[in-house]
Amino acid sequence: MRNRNSSLIMILLIVLLVVRSITRGGYDSIGDWLIEHILMMPGIIIGLSLHEFGHAWVSSKCGDPTPERQGRLTPNPLAHIDPVGFVSLIFLGFGWGKPVQIDPYYYKNRRRDEALVAVAGVAMNLIIVIISVVIAKIMLTFGPHFFLRTNPGLAILQIVEYCIYINLVLMVFNLLPIPPLDGFNLVTQIFDLRKYSWWNKVYYNGYFILILFVALGFTNTILTPALRAMYGVINRFLMM
Repeated sequence: MRNRNSSLIMILLIVLLVVRSITRGGYDSIGDWLIEHILMMPGIIIGLSLHEFGHAWVSSKCGDPTPERQGRLTPNPLAHIDPVGFVSLIFLGFGWGKPVQIDPYYYKNRRRDEALVAVAGVAMNLIIVIISVVIAKIMLTFGPHFFLRTNPGLAILQIVEYCIYINLVLMVFNLLPIPPLDGFNLVTQIFDLRKYSWWNKVYYNGYFILILFVALGFTNTILTPALRAMYGVINRFLMM
């Protein structure tokens, strides 16, 4: 029941923010809006799918058979895409995949292995960013005329750029120490927070806490400067 109520509240929040996104987006036409979001799709699908696959793969390597039993030990997007998180990433700039279920009782060193599983998703997003930056650099170095002055080339370059940006968003957003994000799971293992009486209450109300932080703009306060700084460094490297 808790998960169902959390999903309904999250859907309502997304609907409200989607309306605001479209009305304040500054698009000249619906066509411009549609083209931009179509170009985003590869980055969103790759980012969400491989993020969750990273969790599943590391948990499996740590001895947990749960991800494989549930069909999550695959990069196939159909196994990992959460509809609400997918829509959220398209319209709001942050999102999530279907959480990978794990059983930490299979781990040899629970705190260490849970920390590794927590960081695996964002590590996968970082790998995607690095690969995408390398691809973009090769494109701009060996085919600047095609990728900067022709419509097909510009579209391909924009897809790669969105792949960079979206995976940066996924990486930074998921590192926030707010339940149920990976950052909270990571700090839980590092500082052994489960020993405190307040941990269960905070963790099991995580969705509501996250919604509150998003609604009040606290997440944007952290995300915006961090993403601007990282994307600025990447752009300078690409333009060298």
